[in-house]
Amino acid sequence: MWDSDFGYAFRRAPVAMISFAVVILLVLAALLAPWIAPHDPFNPATLNLMNGFTPPMQANAFTGDFFLLGTDDQGRDVFSTILYGMRISLFVGFAAVFLGLVIGVTLGLLAGYVGGWAETIIMRVADVQLTFPAILVAMLIFGIAKGVTPPEYRDQMAIWVLILAIGLSDWVQFARVVRGATLVEKNREYVQAARLIGRTPFAIMLRHILPNVLNPVLVIATISLALAIIAEATLSFLGVGAPPTKPSLGTLIRIGQEFMFSGEWWILFFPALTLLALALSINLLGDWLRDALNPKLR
Repeated sequence: MWDSDFGYAFRRAPVAMISFAVVILLVLAALLAPWIAPHDPFNPATLNLMNGFTPPMQANAFTGDFFLLGTDDQGRDVFSTILYGMRISLFVGFAAVFLGLVIGVTLGLLAGYVGGWAETIIMRVADVQLTFPAILVAMLIFGIAKGVTPPEYRDQMAIWVLILAIGLSDWVQFARVVRGATLVEKNREYVQAARLIGRTPFAIMLRHILPNVLNPVLVIATISLALAIIAEATLSFLGVGAPPTKPSLGTLIRIGQEFMFSGEWWILFFPALTLLALALSINLLGDWLRDALNPKLR
């Protein structure tokens, strides 16, 4: 793969290489958080309120403890909270994109191949959903799902409800792209040959059409990952996302925003910088991937 055209294009794109390195670094840091983080910020037994508001790269005046990126109001190590918070943000982002991809690709294949009333219903629902901002749709779905969840399980189910909300607000773009590609592919000779040998419509869609429409889906999924992470951070910042017991990057930014004008700038700055680096790197990687997989630009 390194010697292929794709690998050659990757080696000739320094922005893509830097973005890929940043994404891999942040993902590995999140996955290895239990071994990298100096403290477990979600374990109250390890917290010391005397360490609160310790500036970065300085020892606490009372305990003498040193923190690389400082501490927040509860004495939690900001570096550790970023690593653990990034795990939640990435998990929600990947799971939401996967859910939206499965729903969108399935409905797009069905609409493009079957046509008729199925295509009309799917595309009209997609058109209606596109008239509303995705974040508002996610907030609506989150509110409804959380409302029907028993109060004693809301904190436990908050992450899964968040995934459901973002995923259901993100399927439309997958469905529209796959439907358009399927309309082109279903009239090609290899699909007609599959029909002649008795292949079922399900087998044709799964084994023949789907592999030929994956390139644009991969590009959309990459860009949607950054949008899903930002959507999760937005919902958590507004207080309707991840619970306080499992704060994500958005929750950390919301907490830091409360102390932005009191001199404790690091509580907001470092989680926001991490979110910016993660989302920007994924977006740049998705832009390069779109160009690299476009045969007209080769």
